[in-house]
Amino acid sequence: MHEFMLPDLGEGMQEAEIRRWLVQPGDTVKRDQTMVEVETDKAVVEIPSPVAGKVAAIRVPAGTTAKLGEVLVVFDTPDAPPSSSPASSSNGEVAAAKTKDILSIDKGNNAQLSNGTAKRQRVLAAPAVRKRAFELEVDLAQVPTSQLHGRVTMGDLETFVRKSAPALTTAEPAHAGVAAPSPALKQPETQVLTIEEERQPLVGLRKRIAEHMERSWRIIPHATAFDELDGTELVALRQALKPMAELRGVRLTYMPLLVKLLLPLLKEFPIFNASLDEERREIIYKRVYHIGIAADSPEGLLVPVLRNADRLSLIQIAQQLEHLIAAAQKRTLALSEVSGSTFTLNNIGSFGGSSGTPIINYPEVAILAVGRLQEKAIVRNGTILARTMMPLALSFDHRVIDGAMAGRFLARFKDLVEHPQQLLLDLV
Repeated sequence: MHEFMLPDLGEGMQEAEIRRWLVQPGDTVKRDQTMVEVETDKAVVEIPSPVAGKVAAIRVPAGTTAKLGEVLVVFDTPDAPPSSSPASSSNGEVAAAKTKDILSIDKGNNAQLSNGTAKRQRVLAAPAVRKRAFELEVDLAQVPTSQLHGRVTMGDLETFVRKSAPALTTAEPAHAGVAAPSPALKQPETQVLTIEEERQPLVGLRKRIAEHMERSWRIIPHATAFDELDGTELVALRQALKPMAELRGVRLTYMPLLVKLLLPLLKEFPIFNASLDEERREIIYKRVYHIGIAADSPEGLLVPVLRNADRLSLIQIAQQLEHLIAAAQKRTLALSEVSGSTFTLNNIGSFGGSSGTPIINYPEVAILAVGRLQEKAIVRNGTILARTMMPLALSFDHRVIDGAMAGRFLARFKDLVEHPQQLLLDLV
């Protein structure tokens, strides 16, 4: 027997949620065959089988969280040492299974319990759903579930009750000479189920996002500086470069231009490309420029990382951003593509937002959010002009960055974006 434990997935991760098993007990697997998908706060990771053999038991079911070093699956391999042998673990210890076996029904087993009742699988449902089902005298085992892991929600129960409710019977019209039914005799009424609330467990990517945001907000004393810049010249530059980029098969958005304009600023203000070592109370200045780009996905916010952005041309940045955004939406990002960022840029304008207050992506010390470009009437030298304006919001760690420094950072960024021809001075 060979016990396989949750491996170290990097970035200091201590746990992962089992997203989906691709094998089942009794299956024969090949070495390096993908057997399970796990989800960390960074990405969905596929883990291959370390051996060839038969799956003897799955210790951690889908939808639950496993700790680093916890036994996930047991293989039956002829040449593997016994699971109790010191050879089954690199440190001479075997991790005990920390999850209880799930009650299951063998389809070919019709054995009865000692009290004469058949074994049955316990339906997954929240206490509130069980209570409501009891009140309605509904067997939860009969309720179809809409959830991937088989959990019955309040919405599932509501749908089942509505479909199962008896139809109202229509009273026949009274014939001549026949008395109408007594008002006391009422027709059957359909029970109307009113759902006042529904609860769902916080799992998957949403759980990871919540934990990361809690950590960032709890540890970092946030402050935010706001400003607005004239993006008219930026719009004109993109319109001029867009046809040339398309000839190279690249879709040029505003983000590559903003990243390119941001990079000299991070070199000019290195504190914004730093992190704080809380234990040693030291500021760590990063000499690499890995730019995190906030991206929307069907399951929540992800931050893919544009690594070594300062070494890339404008076209290369556009190409890599297109790949990262597409992979974020499909949840196919590799760990290296969602870790190690040194500064994060959030284009909330791409989500339809005009402005907002961003939360710092721990352990970074700052994050810049740019809003939607929109035409506004502004006054310049006593004249009212129509200009394309872009709102800015810079959140920073007030332990290492003061408001005055944040103001100078925004002022310099405004200057670069309002005069984007300065890109020519820093072409790679």
